Amino acid sequence: MSGAERLSVILLEKDCAPGLWASVESGEMDLLVPELPLLLMEQDPIHKHKDVLAHTIAVVNKTEPEITVRLGALFHDIAKPQTRSFQHGGVTFRHHEVVGSRMAEKRLVALGYEEPLVEQVVELVRLSGRFKGYADGWSDTAVRRYARDAGPLLGKLNHMIRCDCTTRNKAKAAGVQAAMDDLEQRIGVLAEQDRKAAERPGIDGAAVMKYLDLSPGPEVGQALAFLLALKRTEGDLGTEELYGRLDAWWAEQN
Repeated sequence: MSGAERLSVILLEKDCAPGLWASVESGEMDLLVPELPLLLMEQDPIHKHKDVLAHTIAVVNKTEPEITVRLGALFHDIAKPQTRSFQHGGVTFRHHEVVGSRMAEKRLVALGYEEPLVEQVVELVRLSGRFKGYADGWSDTAVRRYARDAGPLLGKLNHMIRCDCTTRNKAKAAGVQAAMDDLEQRIGVLAEQDRKAAERPGIDGAAVMKYLDLSPGPEVGQALAFLLALKRTEGDLGTEELYGRLDAWWAEQN
């Protein structure tokens, strides 16, 4: 059994926490993902915050048993030991997602995972910290950028981010989920707005002006609005049918 196969067996258990802990404690994980046991460190030894390994295993165990998102969760904080700093007013882990994505790529390739899966996991790790800035207030442009950068991984990324909240503070946990609910709703609303904005009637403005012998003006806009509404209600119609409907509409206007 290859390293990828063995790690996948552990990760795809519905309750994978016992298997992950057993692999760490037995030393098996030192061979599979040697970076993982190094997470047995306190995020902030001054204030005794929870260790990263316990947090990581908890996050992985909360996710659905699907290999892409579970690998993403496994590696999402993998670079914290390398990036931990006390130089900027308390403990920080600057750019740990970017560093972690590179570490994930190197380890997953070494384990023998296929390239498409590796690329997806690397992207999940790289984008895993992006949502933390949402509470500061995102413009519509920022929301669109987040959705665009995630692309087909958007659902998996949002699911992993939801599971990344392991606090016992119910109010804080509820706040994170509510913020993600809000982000997902905005993504949906903006996507629909963009879809409608990108719609074009079956006949363009130049053709309408030529066919109805019109000059540029509000009547052309009204004709295009009619054709667009027709497309939204009846779908794509043939050119001959569209001109027939346009004739009927124009007759009603005059």
